[in-house]
Amino acid sequence: MPFRGRTLTCSGRKHTLYETEVYLDESITIVLDNRDVLSGVCGANDGNLKVIEGSLGGRIAARGNEIRLEGANDEGVKRFRSLMDNLIALVEKGENPSPEYIRALTNKDAADEGAIIHIPHGFGRVYPRSGNQAAYVQGMKKYDISFGIGPAGTGKTYLAVAEALSLVLSKKMRKLVLTRPVVEAGESLGFLPGDLAQKINPYLRPLYDAMESLIPYEVIHRMEDNHTIEIAPLAYMRGRSLNDCVVILDEAQNTTKEQMKMFLTRLGEGGRAVITGDITQIDLPKRVDSGLLHAISILSGVEGLHFSYLNTADVVRNPLVKKIIQAYENNEK
Repeated sequence: MPFRGRTLTCSGRKHTLYETEVYLDESITIVLDNRDVLSGVCGANDGNLKVIEGSLGGRIAARGNEIRLEGANDEGVKRFRSLMDNLIALVEKGENPSPEYIRALTNKDAADEGAIIHIPHGFGRVYPRSGNQAAYVQGMKKYDISFGIGPAGTGKTYLAVAEALSLVLSKKMRKLVLTRPVVEAGESLGFLPGDLAQKINPYLRPLYDAMESLIPYEVIHRMEDNHTIEIAPLAYMRGRSLNDCVVILDEAQNTTKEQMKMFLTRLGEGGRAVITGDITQIDLPKRVDSGLLHAISILSGVEGLHFSYLNTADVVRNPLVKKIIQAYENNEK
């Protein structure tokens, strides 16, 4: 029987893995002398190891100061060693790799340093979880106007907010402006209680949910106090020129053609705009054309604009969401 098992040891600050013993069966064992490094690599409740296990197909167990992979082929063993080396180096630098980072690292299409979002004062880095998400992030970084189009749960709004916060909190942009069309459902905005911000806040709640998952509330509150965050109904954008701002237009499928044209022509010197929408959830009255669909049809060939299309494979919410979306898509065929 061939000797396939290997034990690799990491000792001290230098994290080079080296072979020390050989065992029977197809397995590899990583021995970590530093308990803090071991804890950081494994993650909370071994969450990082569970993600790695799911990507490699083998079985991973952590016992004492050892992490053991069993049942993987040669390619799996090589990937496991590479992942361990990467994680150990990261933990030794003082960072805490998250399951999201592991998912990005194990996804060859998403594992691109250029698609990682760094948010100053944030809870951690933001990593795309699919090739389409990586292309979306790279499009936002490269182009002044980018579109993120896809069904619910594909990360359109979350990634747009993450990139916008990164730009503003790193002082590359002066202000973050959040807007979306107000499509009323039987209740006029004018009759809602409160000032403009209080009236529009329920419509922008998804954007705030994304922000609160990315940065501490104290940072959001400070940005509101110094007006580096602004919320505005789309109708109030007319006549403005937004210089050195990053603007997010959410739920763009509910804009009219006139509203979309008006918004796209608001961008001023040094500004960025991200337009997100789900063309399967248009709430406009019948016989009113969607501004997002119209923009896709006439602007797709315009140089300097970027369109990213996400699908059910990119859904990152509860796994049931993906199944629900697929069921509705199959019913509509």
